[in-house]
Amino acid sequence: MTLTTWIAWICAAITFGTIIMYGSVGEILTEKSGNLNLGVPGIMYLGAIASLAGAFFYENGNPAPVPVISALIALVSALIVSALGGLLYCFLTVTLRANQNVTGLTLTIFGAGVANFFGGSLVKLSGGVGQISVSAASSVFRARIPFLSSSLGIISEIFFSYGFLTYLAIVIALASQYFLSKTRSGLNLRAVGENPATADAAGISVTKYKYVTTCVGAMIEGLGGVYYVMDYIKGTWDAGGSLEALGWLAVALVIFTSWRPKNAVWGAYLFGFCYWIYLYIPGSISAVLAGMLGATNVTYMQNLYRMIPYLVTIVVLVLVSKRRRREDQNPASLGVSYFREDR
Repeated sequence: MTLTTWIAWICAAITFGTIIMYGSVGEILTEKSGNLNLGVPGIMYLGAIASLAGAFFYENGNPAPVPVISALIALVSALIVSALGGLLYCFLTVTLRANQNVTGLTLTIFGAGVANFFGGSLVKLSGGVGQISVSAASSVFRARIPFLSSSLGIISEIFFSYGFLTYLAIVIALASQYFLSKTRSGLNLRAVGENPATADAAGISVTKYKYVTTCVGAMIEGLGGVYYVMDYIKGTWDAGGSLEALGWLAVALVIFTSWRPKNAVWGAYLFGFCYWIYLYIPGSISAVLAGMLGATNVTYMQNLYRMIPYLVTIVVLVLVSKRRRREDQNPASLGVSYFREDR
């Protein structure tokens, strides 16, 4: 492959990986509190449609929209709606002690339904598929770093050709790692996830930590939805279900990282690299593999390449199940609702 092809592949992997990095880091924080929220795809959907709707109504009701204001409206809308999704999950699982698995799956279905309903409404309001215009907000999210994005050649192309949310994802992942491993609040949160009864006896508010962490995690997941609609698909709406698939990859990435946010950075990019392999692998290799498999058409190989991220996910799940070190395992109380009177 040529150098240009390699650079394009790396850039595509980073762009793709950023989406699932947000979902993964948000879910890691949530699971560290003992809450197993399988509603990550639904919350990403909520963040995506909230940001798109906020920017859409501002820009369409304003003859000269200010890009920065439009982007801020999109961000604030996404954070609020995503936090409400996390709050709903907490109310059902922490306060009402509903089953966490069922609640999370229900939240995914609910989020996807709400997002596609309002997304379809925005499409009709704008005149048809592909006609949604939030160009002012999208331009802010896709803006490159001045000077650095063009002055360093290949280095600029690989490291500085992305919007600010790409770099914010890395900052959030590293900050989350620091919070969990170096702060008292992070230690308290890990104690809640490992043994809530002991944490409660030590004076730690289990309910508060579960509520706050799950809502903050949901807000981070919602940023993944913002990145998807504003940067990845350039300010429009996609009802094809791609965002839901990315949400499930984010959940799988949580296990891949051994519940360490810092590992989500390289893990997300690895998933992105595998996802786009079908576009960049040389045709000669595809021809050889097709011959070995007895395929009559090289294009059939693309369907096999598309399976690679999901095969990697399965392999990761098998390998993680073989781990014996406690620090590589999930929080001990993950998925178990806590009730003080049960102590």
